[in-house]
Amino acid sequence: MSDTLLNRCTWCGNDADYQHYHDTVWGRPVSCEQDLFKKLCLDGQQAGLSWITILRKQTTYEAAYADFDPEQIARFDEEYIAGLMHNPGIVRNRLKIHSIIRNARSYLAMKDAGLSFNEFLWGFVDFSPVQNQWQDHSQIPANSVQSDAMSKALKKRGFNFVGSTICYAFMQATGMVNDHVVACHCYEPCRQKGLSFSL
Repeated sequence: MSDTLLNRCTWCGNDADYQHYHDTVWGRPVSCEQDLFKKLCLDGQQAGLSWITILRKQTTYEAAYADFDPEQIARFDEEYIAGLMHNPGIVRNRLKIHSIIRNARSYLAMKDAGLSFNEFLWGFVDFSPVQNQWQDHSQIPANSVQSDAMSKALKKRGFNFVGSTICYAFMQATGMVNDHVVACHCYEPCRQKGLSFSL
């Protein structure tokens, strides 16, 4: 079937970048700790913006933030941060720039405490993707009991730009929640991936 005829979730519209992200990334379970860290940070960058803005800057973000290696990010000094403030390929907001560094240090503190980042996050959905059955995009919530709990726990661990709405978007994107509408061509593949998923 032609890509133009595929039934998709309405939020990706006709934008090719959005459609590719929807078709190949959104809703697929992610277990890699660094990938989860990267996605959590990128979702935080979209606060007050649309996700497509960050999606189109993702390659530049990866270059600017050492491919989201927490150990390297945690060592960023003021000179490097000043350079980030002049980088047109990222959102040049001082609070958002510092948030990724803060999150990297919080991530490493968890590792030093012997905590697994992927198990910590996936624990909020009992290590199994939530399989919703929405008929229409308007039914999909902006947050959930699980995202409320994740947000609270991450903030307690020192993370920021991790409000409940951001956490829910993160959970949707990383497959902790299957929020493709049932009629979407990605719903069943994501459900099957969820059934076979393991950390």
